[in-house]
Amino acid sequence: MTKEPKSFDAAAKGPLDGIRVVDLSRLVAGNMLSLQLGDFGADVIKVEPPVGDPLRDWRDGGSSLYWKTYGRNKRSVMLNLREPAAMGAMLKLLDTADVFIENFRPGTLEEMGMAPETLLASNPDLIVVRISGFGQTGPYATLPGFGTLVEAMSGFAARTGFPDREPVLPPLALADMIAGIYGSSAVSMALLARQRGTARGQVIDLSLLEPMFSVLGPEAAIYKTTGKIKERVGSGSNTTSPRNVYRCADGKYVALSGSTQAVAKRIFEIIGRPEMITDPRFATNTDRVRNRPLVDEAVSAWFATRERDDALDVMRRAGATVGPVYNIADAFSDAHFIEREVFTEVEDREHGSLPMHNILPRMSATPGVWRNPAPALGENTRDVLNEVGLSTDEIDLIMGGRTE
Repeated sequence: MTKEPKSFDAAAKGPLDGIRVVDLSRLVAGNMLSLQLGDFGADVIKVEPPVGDPLRDWRDGGSSLYWKTYGRNKRSVMLNLREPAAMGAMLKLLDTADVFIENFRPGTLEEMGMAPETLLASNPDLIVVRISGFGQTGPYATLPGFGTLVEAMSGFAARTGFPDREPVLPPLALADMIAGIYGSSAVSMALLARQRGTARGQVIDLSLLEPMFSVLGPEAAIYKTTGKIKERVGSGSNTTSPRNVYRCADGKYVALSGSTQAVAKRIFEIIGRPEMITDPRFATNTDRVRNRPLVDEAVSAWFATRERDDALDVMRRAGATVGPVYNIADAFSDAHFIEREVFTEVEDREHGSLPMHNILPRMSATPGVWRNPAPALGENTRDVLNEVGLSTDEIDLIMGGRTE
């Protein structure tokens, strides 16, 4: 990237300006949710215990790069909620909030004296987001609910990988990411309902399991209708063919999808096998899925004789839907990624600048804003507690004499 790093502007205002979010969650799902809101101008106050959000401990090269990415556009308040004075400050903070995010095991918030009904009695407009692995009710409600478990139990892992190998879990916090995005959508709807007067505050019961299950699409209907369980097919598809990852002569890979009849016909013509589209084994998508190994064999043979860039050029010029399989280094040097700023360089106190994913989605009239870099632990404690009316002496007591 050659552009100057983006500067943070604490005075910048986004479409959620004036909305205060108190985030008491830990790790990825809650941070992803509050990141979406913070990127569009909400005042996200991250309340952390003295040891900090565990996300700060996910380090690469000695740096807390996860926190730098998911902590941006937030403020950090450090409170030991086991201390009565700190809990009192927390309740005062929640009285000023529009949104409260937590991801304790169901029942924990009640044990802490912060049951949603108690919070809503004090602040009737509060939107409470309760993130858990399996939801606030049901036989699994009290089980530990990390994303890994729901990626397995949702059926996702059983669909990922090859049929002769073990199921494959995603190598990143996919369930948490999806739940966080669902959560930001739910908060936006709740804020709109509140603005229109159709509701005031409410509780959002956000499990990791249900958003992850939704990724499977119509599989429940397919199972009930056909009685069949879809098997793992590697990078292929149970739904369309040709669709797979293919190895080129230079050892690089491309991904190809022929999900419509016109594109499938075009692909067969490109690989020099136009007769396949009239062959009863391949004439329709259903036929091609049934004979997927033979389709992949024909397509693989064509790619195996060409280097990736040449194969992509031929396929693209003919109107086929094909793309390279990238790693992060490939994405870093791709002209489209650079021009669109899919990732963008931003100022960083420790490294000078760092690349991270851009603010999404892109909105023409009310874009997101870069207001604050990820804060140090407790960096904003004094300012925030002062804003909610605590005196200097009260803040000193809560902070144990610290001056940060």
